[in-house]
Amino acid sequence: MTKRTAILPVFMALWMIPTAASAQIHQVSSSSSREGRVTVNFSVGYFGLRGFSSRPSEDVLVGDLQSSQPLLFSISDLNSVPVGGEFLYGFARHLEAGVGITYGARTAHSVYANLTHADNSEIMQDLRLRQITESFSGRYLFLPRGSPIEPYAGAGLVAINYEYSETGEFVDLNDLSIFPAQFKTSGTVAGPVILGGVRGHIGHKFIAGGEFRWQKATADVPVSDGFLGTKLDLTGWQGNVTFGFRF
Repeated sequence: MTKRTAILPVFMALWMIPTAASAQIHQVSSSSSREGRVTVNFSVGYFGLRGFSSRPSEDVLVGDLQSSQPLLFSISDLNSVPVGGEFLYGFARHLEAGVGITYGARTAHSVYANLTHADNSEIMQDLRLRQITESFSGRYLFLPRGSPIEPYAGAGLVAINYEYSETGEFVDLNDLSIFPAQFKTSGTVAGPVILGGVRGHIGHKFIAGGEFRWQKATADVPVSDGFLGTKLDLTGWQGNVTFGFRF
């Protein structure tokens, strides 16, 4: 009996070792999955252009609104719903680098505020702004990657490929004659971006969250393009819903 009593704890200890090891392996595997270095993110959001009072006086949209024969529209009519994707790489538990791209476009309808056709019908135009934005950013995670909730802040650069056009009927400001036309300007402009957000884990690989961005960029518009201004201010803020996968 004494031998059996002494041997029993040994067998129990031997039986518990693989069980504990298995639990430890599962815990490490789960943590490793959540802390994966690569994140592929997708987003959908709302982009708001800087308002009238904050825009430069040479801005194309300001020129349309302050002309001697102004157009009737609001700058917020050109706010868009951009969609995009981003690749993030974590090179430390609190640091990430990312590269992404978003696409957004919006068409606003306008008329002359004080002029109409001879039959009192409106003189109408379509104003369209399209932006394809590439971003290059760095982020600091306030909690280490793999935490259930990961708040972060960051900054970087954006390169915006833009196209702005005005299509429809226009009034010659000298003789008030009406003529059909399309004015268009396009190019690429760069500027800084700052961002902040929070994301959380849903399972081991899926993440979701929200993010706020602010960018500053102003494009030069050639006089030969025919607009009532020589700048196009693309400065604005963007709120995103984000979701993605971590590997």
